[in-house]
Amino acid sequence: MHIKNILSSGKTSFSFEFFPPKTEAAAEALYATIAELEVYNPAFVSVTYGAGGSTRDLTHDLVIRLKENTTLDPIPHLTCVCHSEKEIEDILSRYSEAGVSNILALGGDPPADLENYDKKRDAFQQAADLVRFIKKFPSSGGEGFGVGVAGFPEGHPATPNRMKEMDYLKAKVDEGADYICTQLFFDNHDFYDFRERCLLAGIKVPIVAGIMPITSKGGMKRMAELAAGAKYPAKLIKALDRCADDPEAVANVGVHYATEQCADLLDNQVAGLHFYTLNRSDATREIYARLGLNKSIQAAIH
Repeated sequence: MHIKNILSSGKTSFSFEFFPPKTEAAAEALYATIAELEVYNPAFVSVTYGAGGSTRDLTHDLVIRLKENTTLDPIPHLTCVCHSEKEIEDILSRYSEAGVSNILALGGDPPADLENYDKKRDAFQQAADLVRFIKKFPSSGGEGFGVGVAGFPEGHPATPNRMKEMDYLKAKVDEGADYICTQLFFDNHDFYDFRERCLLAGIKVPIVAGIMPITSKGGMKRMAELAAGAKYPAKLIKALDRCADDPEAVANVGVHYATEQCADLLDNQVAGLHFYTLNRSDATREIYARLGLNKSIQAAIH
């Protein structure tokens, strides 16, 4: 389904993100997670794309499997890095033939092990260029692809100037982006400020909030690196410090904090909640239960 139709109901959307598995064991774990989360009937699920397209085929294989073997509506990520126009065209053709109707268009990061990378050789210099190209490409449904783009409530690491950051975001929307999905954040005030600045900049597409519950202290450190220096509020750090080295307590604090975040966002009319699952269902299912969302799911099933 086209993303415009998914997000046009006026109701909050709920969605999940997965990354393509690289081993047989990881694949088995992921498909178990997918089976556990499919019953929640998410509006869509997104599938990540490795730096420089390093998981290109794995991403495509997972997207097609989701499309053909589940009721889920997959939205693959697609980046500018290390791609020619012909390569992007071929990828879009494959997705169109498979009935995939939405793409998340990203600037992307080059692979850490890629030597002599020269961004100038990329066919698409900015995410806005990629959005423009995708919007002109015909999809199987006849509407063309729906396109999402990334937003950064805490600021984009490559753009310290927050005014320019909004200019770049508006350029993506002006090229046809249908919605914005944010990077993870832990202070809702950052999200609300970001949402207001979007309105001031004339950006009126739906903004979906990215949520990633902390499940371990090690994961928290990795998250800070991967998410370009995610800011952890002092009250969250204090709560985690009280857990000492108890992994169960850490996970409980992380889920509790994320649940409070989600409840507040729902109270403030967030367009959607997008859960970064890390290919596990435990935390997401627990948040659903604590928010009371399981009741509505069970009612829909029965």
